[in-house]
Amino acid sequence: MARRPDTEVLVVGGGPVGLAAAIECRRAGLDVVVVEPREGPVDKACGEGLMPGALALLHAWDVDPPGRTLAGISYRREGRHADHRFRSAAGRGVRRTTLHAALQERAVASGAVLVRGRVTEVTPEDDGAVVDVVPAVTEGGPEAGRRITARRVLACDGLHSPVRRALGLEAARSGRADRRRYGLRRHYRVAPWSDLVEVHWSPSVEAYVTPVAEDLVGIAVLGPRGSDVDAALAELPELAARLADAAPDGPVRGAGPLRQRTSARSTPVVRLVGDASGYVDALTGEGLRVGFAQARAAVATLEDAAAYERAWRAATRDYRVLTGALVLAATSPLRGTVVPLARRLPQVYGGVVERLAR
Repeated sequence: MARRPDTEVLVVGGGPVGLAAAIECRRAGLDVVVVEPREGPVDKACGEGLMPGALALLHAWDVDPPGRTLAGISYRREGRHADHRFRSAAGRGVRRTTLHAALQERAVASGAVLVRGRVTEVTPEDDGAVVDVVPAVTEGGPEAGRRITARRVLACDGLHSPVRRALGLEAARSGRADRRRYGLRRHYRVAPWSDLVEVHWSPSVEAYVTPVAEDLVGIAVLGPRGSDVDAALAELPELAARLADAAPDGPVRGAGPLRQRTSARSTPVVRLVGDASGYVDALTGEGLRVGFAQARAAVATLEDAAAYERAWRAATRDYRVLTGALVLAATSPLRGTVVPLARRLPQVYGGVVERLAR
């Protein structure tokens, strides 16, 4: 790159992981621009439960969003349940919009520049990249509708990352299309009845119950294409009874297919971070913990693409192995045995939960 770039790091995507990456850049003394087309705070379909490890990373960035304490996980099916309470620190249920607002406030306060716009192209050059952005509204940064030069690019642009696709880093899809899983989420106005994240298993879907406020719970449904929140509740009488008098709060939001595979997570100039780098499933509820860890690793390895690949594998190993195994069971004839086995083997179940909560 012949001239000095406009910024040392450009982050594509201003969701929680992108904002975390921006905060980490500023902690490292790096100039950073975040490009995001949507005006925050941005909502999406997700379980909204922060594992203890994710909450610890937020605290390290001086981010402490309000919410409800989560003391552990409860797997439930047909009147039976297997509970595990976290052995050390608790997690927290936080509305996605609340989390996004807290991270955005911290990113701006730390000196990150937010640009409202859509990245249409990333063109690698010698030790840098040219990023085309259209149209954009700025908050103290580069003007709208122009090219922004950056020394490094962090693609935090989500499950269906356009940057990943444009760079040819998507792996070929494998497996049957009818086994692809999708996520839905709706809030209900009701006082939380537990400090555990409840995972209700029906014959076809899992329904996550996450307390996020004194009078609000989020219900996230994971299942095959065509899954429906009301239909899921009809299969889950215990949960349906809890919500019988609760009014829905806001629309149903959806995401999927959840499984995304990548052939690599980096080029000499670009790093894929968070869901853009590959995704297994939301079944274990630790997507943000893994995404935040990747953001830290990406900033620490800006000068070494191979080092980021190693750090990415280390940060995601437990998630990929344990979540992959659980999803395999959930989409097989073994599905009905998951909760009974968790009850019968509490030490194994607790060990898995602790491993994923770190």
